[in-house]
Amino acid sequence: MLPISAAALAALGQATARPVRAEWSNDGGQTWTPAKFGAGSVTPDRTAEVRYSASVELLDVPRGRSGINSVTTEVRLFQGLGVPRREVEWIPAGRYTIDRLKRTALGVNLDLLGREDIVRGASFPTARTIGPDSARVCAEALYAEALPGSPVSWRKGARGDLPIPAFVVDEDRWAALSGGTDTSGTATGVAASIGAETFCDARGIPTVAPVPTLADPAVWRIPRQLVTARPSEEETSENLRNLWVISGDAGSGDKVVGPVFVWDEDPASMTYAGPDPVDDPLAPQRLGLNVRVRTGRYSSALITSLEQARTVGLARLADSLGVQASLSFSAICNPALEPGDVVEAEVAEGVWQRHIIDANPYTLGGITMTCQTRTSTRKV
Repeated sequence: MLPISAAALAALGQATARPVRAEWSNDGGQTWTPAKFGAGSVTPDRTAEVRYSASVELLDVPRGRSGINSVTTEVRLFQGLGVPRREVEWIPAGRYTIDRLKRTALGVNLDLLGREDIVRGASFPTARTIGPDSARVCAEALYAEALPGSPVSWRKGARGDLPIPAFVVDEDRWAALSGGTDTSGTATGVAASIGAETFCDARGIPTVAPVPTLADPAVWRIPRQLVTARPSEEETSENLRNLWVISGDAGSGDKVVGPVFVWDEDPASMTYAGPDPVDDPLAPQRLGLNVRVRTGRYSSALITSLEQARTVGLARLADSLGVQASLSFSAICNPALEPGDVVEAEVAEGVWQRHIIDANPYTLGGITMTCQTRTSTRKV
């Protein structure tokens, strides 16, 4: 969760003002010019390639080369919280590049994308060899060329010290950072190879973070009185994997790492894969267990050790187990909430569930937000 005072968090339901601040810059963020905000909304979404996107109307702003334009302009937004007996607390609501600009009689309507879009656009003119070096050095070098002067935030648990062998990137800088495949079909992605994810946060800072799991500390408890609409629950087995097979190449071209097997070992989980689905697949039959194994595979030349392969496997398992039960609800808007945060929601009187926030779009200046979450279904 973004920084927010305990007093503001506790008084979300009593906020008396929710002002919005907008600023724009044409010099990469060295200077910022205030803009008059008209209306708009923000969509934080962990499942999208850009973590933050927005649509806003700015009033009475200059346009063209020295004003707001779709080539050099960046926009940043802030959502304010005014609670009794306290000054307005400003929460970052994204730093953006302009994807589409439409002139209006009062100003401009803007479709905005997070700074990942700048990185995506900064593809390599020729093939580039990355590494060998640590994940931290490789990632920070890739970001620095696209976003000069911007620091990279490494959240606790992201293994920036893990080694990355030399690999060739044809053109896609974002795939080299986040994850994807090159033209030969080989898996790439510095973050993916260390079991992490990378994105630009609400302040526009490039961030490398571990994949969130339900074991992470809950950052916000949402009691029923803060829920403004009845929760809608849904279950699906789409993209469900409870066994992952991870392998890699140590970089020498002839030494294969793995395979390493990681599976759901919790007997209380509906996605339990059994005591050992690899070496003893008949154990569930002997034990009278109703087990269904869904296998996923991931291989990358950037995985150089068994430890690294297990880290990647645990991250992919965490990301593919918690999709079978989801909750959609509207609550009092907490602009400090980030995709990937773990929350505890009171879904019925006295019944609390832990959920990972996938998306939490909200209207700037509005009092409610919609949360799409997921959790792991447990046997009862």
